[in-house]
Order: sequence, then C-alpha cells, then structure tokens
Amino acid sequence: MGPAFDDLNIFAGNGCVQLARDVADVLDTRLSEATVGKWSNDEIRVQLHENVRGNDVFIFQSFGGEVSDRLLELWLMIDAARRASAERITAVIPWYPYSKQERKFRGREPISARVVADLTVAAGVDRIVTMDLHEGAIQGFFDIPMDHLPNLPVFLNVFRQEGLTGANTVIVAPDAGAVERATDVARKLGCGIAVIFKRHPEENVELAHTVETVGDLQGKRALLVDDFIFGGSTIVNAAGEVMAAGATEVNACVTHAIMCGDAPQLIGDSAISTLYTTDTIPPQPQLPDNVTVVSVAPLLAQAVRCIHENRSVSQLLTQIVDRG
Repeated sequence: MGPAFDDLNIFAGNGCVQLARDVADVLDTRLSEATVGKWSNDEIRVQLHENVRGNDVFIFQSFGGEVSDRLLELWLMIDAARRASAERITAVIPWYPYSKQERKFRGREPISARVVADLTVAAGVDRIVTMDLHEGAIQGFFDIPMDHLPNLPVFLNVFRQEGLTGANTVIVAPDAGAVERATDVARKLGCGIAVIFKRHPEENVELAHTVETVGDLQGKRALLVDDFIFGGSTIVNAAGEVMAAGATEVNACVTHAIMCGDAPQLIGDSAISTLYTTDTIPPQPQLPDNVTVVSVAPLLAQAVRCIHENRSVSQLLTQIVDRG
C-alpha cells in the first residue's frame, strides 16, 4: 500500500480471518496481529499485538456460526482499539447478524438487529461497513456513518460471462421480499422477471409454502436471486417451482451462504445447476460441486481504501455499478 498507509491496521475476528487477509493482500499490506481466543473459563480473550495509537483501524468480523462468541470478539476488539488510542475504528461486517430480526413479527419479541447495533456503537466503533443487508432499514439503527455495499459489482460480470443475460434469461425472486433485488439484476442484464409468492405457516415460520409463481418461464434459463441461505429449503423449493413452470435451466445467486445443517446436501441434490455465492461467510470445506464462490475482497478493499483516504464510498459504488 505504500508509506501513505502506514497508519492503517486491519484486524480480524475468528469469523472473518481469510477474507480480512484477502483484503489486506489486495491492498498490498498485511493482517495485523492479535490474540482472539478464550480463557480457560470460556470467556473471550482479546489482545491487539500492534501499536494502533493515532491509526485508522479496520476490524473484520462475520457471523456464519457461533454468533454470540463472534459478537463478543467484535465488541472487545473495538474496546481494545479504543483504549489503545486508535484515531478511528471501522467495523467491517460483511454479513450482519440478527438481520432477520429487524422488527417485531409477534408480540413480546425483541428487535434483535437494533440491540446488536446499539451494543456495537456502545463498544466504541466510529463507522460500519456491511454488505447486502436483509433489510435496508437496519441502516437507520445506527447514528454513525454506515456504508451498505451492494452485491451487484461482485456478480454482474460473472453472470455476463455465463450468458445469463437478455431475453432468454428470467431473473426470479423466490419471495416477495426479493423483488427489488431481482429487479435491479434484471435491469442490468436486460432480462425479464418472475416472482414466487409464498406463505409461512404460523406454527413454524422457518417453513415456506408456495402460493403462486408469476412470470413467463417457459423455455427460459432462470436465475434465482436472494440475499442469504440458512437451511436451503426456500431456494431449493423455488428451483423446483421454476423447473415445473417450464424453465430449461435454473441457477441461483445468494450473497451470504450460511448453509446450516444439511443445506449443502440439499443444494447439491437440487435442480440448481450453479449456485453463485460469496465469501462474506467463510465457505464450508466441502461445498457441493454446483456451488461457485466469488470473492468480495476486491470490493471491500476499495471501500477500505476510500474510507482511509476520506473519499466517498457511495460515489465509488455508483461508478462501479454504472460501469457494470
């Protein structure tokens, strides 16, 4: 990165080590050293091993598993940097935890995403960088600067290279909540759009039943787009609905592949030809053959550089998407 970046540190919690290292490599620097582990009584132990006084500190953390431990790691790393007199602390959170709980769905429930925001700010962070939030309204939970990076710059060129463009391809929203995302992709690729409407049974809100599929899929290549996969049933069932509606091929794209339980096997055995995802969540060691991982490190590196140089991240993203 050169002498102008000597006052920058990149640290990583245990949920984001490889991605943080990849970002550092893109920026031609290194990952700063820290101990992030546990004491013998299971309490989180954190120590930064480098001088951060007056520096611009970026702390990377993501939340594919052991979410409570990863949150405490993040908060304690922020506190350590603050007490070590860092000039500015930015938390880079590629996948924002508890983002499905951004409002009350039933009585006597917490708004968990807001609690995470409040505690992160209370720990002493100055800025947040995240990517493809489940609900954009989460940005309003923060009274500090927040950069919300889209997934379009990561995927558009991949889709073009695979020929998923034009009138022969239909972008499919697997539920009503994904319509805006699907519309953005369809507009950039010159494709049609379809929507799968579903309902969640009251007795188990994690299940979903298809009500109706709207859009012309007959003889088309389909591309399902969504923000995340947990158990995999939603996108696998959607793929089956798309094929039943007459599509010749179904692919899928999700930014955050949490892949809980038997999700990898479900995806591997499904009708999905290729599932495109990213490394916002560390990829599982044995992903099925139909999963392709695209790195977000170049995009995050550009955001880190802009923040460090006090340049507009929003302007950068506008330029990238427009070029796409």
